[in-house]
Amino acid sequence: MLEYGVLDTKPVEIRFGILTVSDSGHRGERPRDESGEAIRSCLQRLNAREERYAVVPDEKDAISGKLREWAGLGLDLVLTTGGTGLSPRDVTPEATMAVLDRLAPGFSEVMRAESQKKTPRAMLSRGVSGACGRCLIINLPGSPKAVKESLEVILGTLPHAVDVLRGQVRECASEAPG
Repeated sequence: MLEYGVLDTKPVEIRFGILTVSDSGHRGERPRDESGEAIRSCLQRLNAREERYAVVPDEKDAISGKLREWAGLGLDLVLTTGGTGLSPRDVTPEATMAVLDRLAPGFSEVMRAESQKKTPRAMLSRGVSGACGRCLIINLPGSPKAVKESLEVILGTLPHAVDVLRGQVRECASEAPG
């Protein structure tokens, strides 16, 4: 059984992008993108190479446009941060759903379930996960702390998910390393 945070030992190079969704960040009103930095820090534990980074406003077309572009460039993984709450400006899930070919709800479900153990507000997160072509897209919350906590839960599964999307794994039923 795979425990949360246990990394698959098979070296899979993951080409990824970080998409920060923030009106104030896009306007340059935030000196640092702490949530983007948290993603970068967590993915250092994997054999991953950051190939794209952008900050976009909380606008559906801007978000979905960037997701389509990056998936079309052949990225394996795009992690978004921000725009997953209940505010009227929080449209990241809707923008993501507009580009997904297939849902992969387990990522979002397990992140919410684990986050719920730490804060009752976790149930307000509406992030989604799925595939656009061979690119896995996962919405993360906007706070750096929540980003780290969420990634800790799914980090060990990302290499296998990337292999599956690449068509390099045919059988997923065998027990995971751990």
